[in-house]
Amino acid sequence: MNQPASPSLFQFALYMADNCLVLGHRLGEWCGHGPVLEQDIAMTNISLDLIGQARLYYQYAAELEGKGRTEDDLAYLRSEREYTNALLVELPNGDFAHTIARQFLFDAWHLPFLKTLLSSPDAGLADIAGKAVKEVTYHLKWSREWVLRLGDGTDESHRRMQAALDEALDVSSGTVDAGTV
Repeated sequence: MNQPASPSLFQFALYMADNCLVLGHRLGEWCGHGPVLEQDIAMTNISLDLIGQARLYYQYAAELEGKGRTEDDLAYLRSEREYTNALLVELPNGDFAHTIARQFLFDAWHLPFLKTLLSSPDAGLADIAGKAVKEVTYHLKWSREWVLRLGDGTDESHRRMQAALDEALDVSSGTVDAGTV
């Protein structure tokens, strides 16, 4: 019989899963509401990628915990206070610039983090990272292009993109409470 893994490894897998799940659902709120069909589809696909990654992390966390809970138990049968995700992924969509700012900052953190996990001594984490790197490489490319497009666009799009980045960075650094944005 397998021994349960260390609580910190379980908590880490849960943290990664929670980030992907919450952001995946936030981004999925754009389905049918994107500014143009191509971006609507892109955001929906990124959302599905994130939810798929969340599933992998939740499955692994359930295995690590060894208490018979399933990925669904961990994903959906906890109170909101039991989620361990970063506040950044909880930010409301707001306008398109706010969604892009949140996505870009997450992607800019997520991709190098996954690349580091590729060499993790924990085979389960390395395997999940190996499956996610290609998807997240696309996510970062997509969000970076939109930050640049909006930032270099009109005065209005530049102002909105800068304001969205400033707000998201303030929440990420703990300067502002996510509930006030």
